[in-house]
Amino acid sequence: MRIAVFGANGLTGRRLTDQALAAGHEVVAVTRRPGSLPARPGLAVAVAAATDPAAVDAAIGGTDAVLSALGARFSKETITTYSASATVITRAMARHGIKRLLAVSSSIADPNWRPTGAHFFNHVLDPLVNRRLGRTLHEDMRRMEAVIRQTGLDWTSVRPSGLFEHLVVTDYHTAETSADGVFTARADLAASMLRELAERRYVRTAMGVITTSMKPNIAKLIWEGVKKK
Repeated sequence: MRIAVFGANGLTGRRLTDQALAAGHEVVAVTRRPGSLPARPGLAVAVAAATDPAAVDAAIGGTDAVLSALGARFSKETITTYSASATVITRAMARHGIKRLLAVSSSIADPNWRPTGAHFFNHVLDPLVNRRLGRTLHEDMRRMEAVIRQTGLDWTSVRPSGLFEHLVVTDYHTAETSADGVFTARADLAASMLRELAERRYVRTAMGVITTSMKPNIAKLIWEGVKKK
């Protein structure tokens, strides 16, 4: 399969690109910084901002599916990265007749998400970090999901919990709407997206994904979230 990956030079996008190539897919890595991606067999690089209609249209031509791992930093200002890019990407997909879309969102997009047994997270970290410091970011994720839902595409909103780095894929868990857990390794997030691309269990709905076999350093996780989602 030929896959367009937006945000390919980001932390999740790199995992997604590596795993897709290892699985035998052809990958079109869509990025504004082409020099950050080393040349490899099966990899093509398209230089484009995800909010540039002409550049996006050119980048996704000839692909079979689009996977978005775009991200933005926490900010007090209004964030439009997610919703604006979703508008441009979905319109370009419709023009090309590309149906399959998977876009990284967040468990926070589910208003009822409260991990079981995570008292400190639910009552301290989540209100402070996600719903205060990350308020504008998560508001735009919800706008992105609304844009995607209104299309006729075969979409999946992929909702990880707190993202952290781990070198290998673990025994992760997925669930419809959101998953009951606090953390998600980026390797597991990427693996879940590629599995969903093949299995199509969560078409036109949200897929929660969590890592169950380990937990990251919480202080480091918060710092990474503040720097870049």
